[in-house]
Amino acid sequence: MHCSKCRKKALKVAAVAYGVTSVALHGPENDKLMILGDGVDAACLTEALRKKLCHASIEIVEEVKDTPKPVVDPPKPPSPQIIICQPQPFEYYRVVPDPTPAPCTIM
Repeated sequence: MHCSKCRKKALKVAAVAYGVTSVALHGPENDKLMILGDGVDAACLTEALRKKLCHASIEIVEEVKDTPKPVVDPPKPPSPQIIICQPQPFEYYRVVPDPTPAPCTIM
């Protein structure tokens, strides 16, 4: 890729291809694409790049091995805390019915 316009075109084509998860410029002059993904069809991607840029070739196709992730111990639960609650004083109320109801029942 000889100009920034060609680089932009190549990045756009590669970014929308099926299965691509990462696209980056690579090489001493940033003239190569490094494409990472799962299930990427290299032949179809090369063909799409050739349609836009007139020249594209596959240099290396390899499976990227996952690096083993270090096992992290689960977080320890916090030490128990003792919380002392003081009982609240209760107030008791009693409902006393009126011994002589009013003659009018509509309020």
